[in-house]
Amino acid sequence: MRGGTLQINWHDQQPVLSLDFHPASRRLATAGADHDIKIWEVASDGSDDKLPTATFKYALVPNNTAHSSAVNVLRFSPSGEYLASGADGGGIILWKFHPTDDGEAWKIHKTLLFHHKDVLDLQWSHDSAFLVSASVDNTCIIWEASKGTVHQKLEGHLHYVQGVAWDPLGQYIASLSSDRTCKIYANKPQGKSKNAERLNFVCQHTLVKVEYQNHDESKPPIKSHLFHDETLPSFFRRLAWSPDGSFLVLPAGLSKHNSELVNTAYIMSRRDLSRPAIQLPGASKAIVAVRFCPVLFKPRGSNPDGLFKLPYRVVFAVATLNSLYVYDTESVPPILVHAGLHYAAITDIAWSSDAKYMAVSSRDGYCTIIEFENEELGEPHILPGSKEVAKGNLTPEIKKPVSLDSMKVDNSASKLKMEASPVAVGVRPPLLPTENITRTGELAEGNVACENKKPVTVDSMEVDVDDNKVKEATIPVVSEVTPPPVPTKNSASSKPAKRRITPIAIN
Repeated sequence: MRGGTLQINWHDQQPVLSLDFHPASRRLATAGADHDIKIWEVASDGSDDKLPTATFKYALVPNNTAHSSAVNVLRFSPSGEYLASGADGGGIILWKFHPTDDGEAWKIHKTLLFHHKDVLDLQWSHDSAFLVSASVDNTCIIWEASKGTVHQKLEGHLHYVQGVAWDPLGQYIASLSSDRTCKIYANKPQGKSKNAERLNFVCQHTLVKVEYQNHDESKPPIKSHLFHDETLPSFFRRLAWSPDGSFLVLPAGLSKHNSELVNTAYIMSRRDLSRPAIQLPGASKAIVAVRFCPVLFKPRGSNPDGLFKLPYRVVFAVATLNSLYVYDTESVPPILVHAGLHYAAITDIAWSSDAKYMAVSSRDGYCTIIEFENEELGEPHILPGSKEVAKGNLTPEIKKPVSLDSMKVDNSASKLKMEASPVAVGVRPPLLPTENITRTGELAEGNVACENKKPVTVDSMEVDVDDNKVKEATIPVVSEVTPPPVPTKNSASSKPAKRRITPIAIN
């Protein structure tokens, strides 16, 4: 692995607010406060002492004829045919790829004008037919891409919606707002449109607070918000689903540990989206973005008794305001840590489709590119029915969503003993103040052996389920990610049963 912050003029020395790799090439698109969108070619000469290079190809808005304000987010469609960009003022532009005699060009396909305030995040549906946007006007909008029309407006947040994520299996949309809530919308189709069921997303869960048991049993439990409020010094809370749709990672988390608030990110099981299943280690700064590597890797077998019972490893990156952490589903500590990369806040993360490169953008006007050696992250896992790739961390093109679903919850487990070897990283990963990792579900692999004889008496979670508030008390559970069958078309989610989960700490 090698990489670093490239000292080139990305956007006229103004903040770089978003970036994304094309799904079929190593083209990197960046967007910034200069109102422009630029396309770069990322490459490496293979030398160990040189950083990867980003060669400027062309600008999509050479004369500022499209966006007239800062471009906050851009995302390529999974098909690679479209690029969506959202800006201040509420404008969204869909760009369409056109081959030319000279090579390629991106031309304006549709201009989407319905948000009346800044657009902060975008996400495509897995089939590239729809797009969901998040805005400062407190709403999310689902757009029909081919027509450029509003399909559905999702309301309910009381403040800026700063992140949105579309389930790759098409069943859920999740949004995260500075009103300190995360809303989970479930697709409950109504009627048919052109012989297909018409999308209709309904709010199923609203994550609000967690309840911690008081050390003094005579006193009532202490309630605490799960997320940062509007004073978080970032416009972005970029959440993300895993490529197989089995779990969701939420940034901007806050956790109360021994009366101290700690920055964290929550992992949500697909099977129970009413509450977090796992809490990532505390970070020194707030977590603002999550992005999954698009490649699935073969298990290394380093943690056979871990949390995630998948036939492959999933790798994802988490960015705080000033650091980058890379995790996989076989370990608790990060497998990679980069700290002090930029002088200003990190804004976005992107992975190349072959897992060769990862890019990070920042408000200081620069981007960092990290290059991985072939199979450094692992050997790619080839899904059934996919075309095997030639070499490196490459992934096949998947035209249909993976037939995988959720985390399995076993309520019979009361405590867990774990052993694992430490992961070597250049910078020591941040842990909670007492060097503990708190889990709201079952533990994954750690770097020490531990048996929790006195479970931490933490948490009951208050959620809104179909607008009816439900309190959940909590006791130890074991959560496992398993590849269950694809949900049926009209499956309706029932309200969560009352149960208790007590997080276990690794000391």
